[in-house]
Amino acid sequence: MESEKIEVISAEEDKHGGVILTVNKSMDSLFFASKLKASMSHWKQQGKKGMWINLPIQHSNLVDSAVKAGFRYHHAEPDYLMLVYWIPDTPDTLPANASHRVGVGAFVINSKREVLVVQESDGRFGGTGVWKMPTGAVDEGEDICNAIVREVKEETGIETEFVEVLAFRQSHESFFQKSDLFFVCMLQPRSFDIQSQASEIEAAKWMPVEDYAAQPFVQENELFDFIAKICLTKLDGNYTGFSSICTSTSSGKRTYLYFNNDTIASHLLASKHE
Repeated sequence: MESEKIEVISAEEDKHGGVILTVNKSMDSLFFASKLKASMSHWKQQGKKGMWINLPIQHSNLVDSAVKAGFRYHHAEPDYLMLVYWIPDTPDTLPANASHRVGVGAFVINSKREVLVVQESDGRFGGTGVWKMPTGAVDEGEDICNAIVREVKEETGIETEFVEVLAFRQSHESFFQKSDLFFVCMLQPRSFDIQSQASEIEAAKWMPVEDYAAQPFVQENELFDFIAKICLTKLDGNYTGFSSICTSTSSGKRTYLYFNNDTIASHLLASKHE
């Protein structure tokens, strides 16, 4: 009697000649292995290149079967693991996992030339007595200009308005061997009564900007000293950073563009609103 034909795993074609397999129900690992083998054969015959498996955490018992079939880890999120397999006998051109995370630092200055600073209760600067800018990480799907306003509010209770990006730096092997982008942002305070975040911040205050820049911590670190000098130059009116403008892509997605806000940029803004 002819053996029963094994169905392939449901899949969705991507835009790059590959397919994304979705495991949406529980199954025995041996049964999954047979379905996966049939799926790999089917999509190879179809001339597909990359095979992706989106494996929800509740189906983690199937990871071993996928790995034994030749799949490798690509990335993981709290609720799923993504595995991938390159089908043809050609160089693998599948994109790597995200290579960077994004951080932000806030230069919040009031009319008295006082900068908002914090002392962290733990981490690299915990217990050191160093006064530093409020900093934090940008959440997934969050814009830089919104992330820094949120971080300042969370750490100090101060309401602010984003002004511009003053500078940014890239470093490597920073967090689990990933690279890091850090954006120094200038903010305008809209409130002044500090309420420190008890879980992360030991203290917060308004500090004369010259005193901040004169700290040994700043003076002895080339990067921090350079950032402080940029901030001081901005206050003296001799520096222009990158302002934000909300634009749209060809697909209609709204996105922020950061640009040098000089005289030419003013003409660009004027033409945008005509």
